[in-house]
Amino acid sequence: MKPIRSFLFVPANKERMIDKAADAGADAIILDLEDSVPPDEKAEARALVAGKIEALAAKGQRVWVRVNKSAHLYDYDDLMAVVQPGLEGIVVSKPWGPEDVHTAACMVAEAEARNNLEVGTVRLIPILETARSMQLCFEIAEHPRVAGIVGCTAKNADVARALGFIWTPQGRETDYLKSRVVMAARAAGKLPIGGLWQQVKDLEGLESFTRDDRQLGMAGDLILHPSNVEIVNRVFTPTADEVAYYRGMVEALDAAQAAGRASVMYDGEHIDIAHVKTARDIIALAEGFSSGG
Repeated sequence: MKPIRSFLFVPANKERMIDKAADAGADAIILDLEDSVPPDEKAEARALVAGKIEALAAKGQRVWVRVNKSAHLYDYDDLMAVVQPGLEGIVVSKPWGPEDVHTAACMVAEAEARNNLEVGTVRLIPILETARSMQLCFEIAEHPRVAGIVGCTAKNADVARALGFIWTPQGRETDYLKSRVVMAARAAGKLPIGGLWQQVKDLEGLESFTRDDRQLGMAGDLILHPSNVEIVNRVFTPTADEVAYYRGMVEALDAAQAAGRASVMYDGEHIDIAHVKTARDIIALAEGFSSGG
């Protein structure tokens, strides 16, 4: 799956915001049919989202939808409405564990079949918001329909309540959780996604928060406001200086290998093929973003 640096929530009951979403520059948007929609507006919001997916996708916008979870199932009316051409995936809210993700996957498969889509087209990204789902993050990430898992740590929200931690801007209390999500996702070959910075006007705080997520190994972050997209995209994109450094590393080892050596000193450090494999990955990531991939 193509990386997602910025994953922008858009309330599903706000048509003007949905129409502008494709201009925000986010790698992907989440049309949110869950907590952001008042219950008495749900049916109207569902119809609105269903009618917008094709046009957004036609603009090149990657589209995901977050659906509600009842006591036992995910909202089947939501899934039947939005599982259609142009939808990349469903964001699965508050799974209790792998069994909820399996249930969601079966429901999506049924919606695909009824809506004449190839079964397996629509992917899932679960948001781990219960303590049990966090403990079982690898088992969740292993599901074949799962494209990534989210370990978001919004101030005073579901994760903080589930774990009983006290949120701080520095985020020390969340490092273990986020590192577990990164390891589980990478081990399963899926995207690890972080976030969520609620203080959307505090751009300095957002940048620090996002840099911490990248340093921990996250591939991207959930965000709440279009003004946050530029910072998150920039932080998760290798800089020109980084790319130049890694290109130089590749060239240095290529020259060393041509001379019959398996390692070389580069910029004061000993490097070998393991370092160059990392360098090539970072260069490819940067090239993918610059080409719009």
